[in-house]
Amino acid sequence: MVDMMDKIVLASGNKKKILELEDRLVGLNCSIVPQGTLGIEDAVEDGLSFVENAIKKARHASQISGLPAIADDSGIEVDALHGQPGIYSARFAGEPSNDAANNTKLLESLQGIAPAQRSARYRCVIVFMRHALDPMPAIFSGTWEGIILEAPQGEGGFGYDPLFYCPQSQCSAAQMTAQQKQQISHRGQALMQLQSWFRAQ
Repeated sequence: MVDMMDKIVLASGNKKKILELEDRLVGLNCSIVPQGTLGIEDAVEDGLSFVENAIKKARHASQISGLPAIADDSGIEVDALHGQPGIYSARFAGEPSNDAANNTKLLESLQGIAPAQRSARYRCVIVFMRHALDPMPAIFSGTWEGIILEAPQGEGGFGYDPLFYCPQSQCSAAQMTAQQKQQISHRGQALMQLQSWFRAQ
């Protein structure tokens, strides 16, 4: 049984991701507090999987704040690049993280690769930790299949959205409304699982 505590810290420093997460977490009968408002810096993401990194981020935020924590780790896997950039998606072009530079590097890495070989997927793992020593974090995940375009399309979203074409919607993730994206995206899927889990507690 999970106590419906007043505050949960959101372990992220990505402003666009925070907005997307906060929008979907409305209705959990608690307030979501971004870690930056508590003076908490980003955790070191040196795990070898999305799950490891999400747990590290949640534990770090919970340990410093004394609050339960929610963390997300996500990225894009490109088959022609043997699953890269994967867990290194945010830092694909190096530090500091830069969406435009990451997209440029991805296009350069796929130069000469035919559309039929440009399959990819977004993955997201969301972790909820009741406290920093939680031995059994709740873990939720989502996967969104698509294709990497040969040039950016659309101005919305963030990350690799301008290059991620969704055959189901026949447009890039950056051409979708926030509501459309939430219904089918990797993060949207994981958040729906999180919401259902909270309601069942």
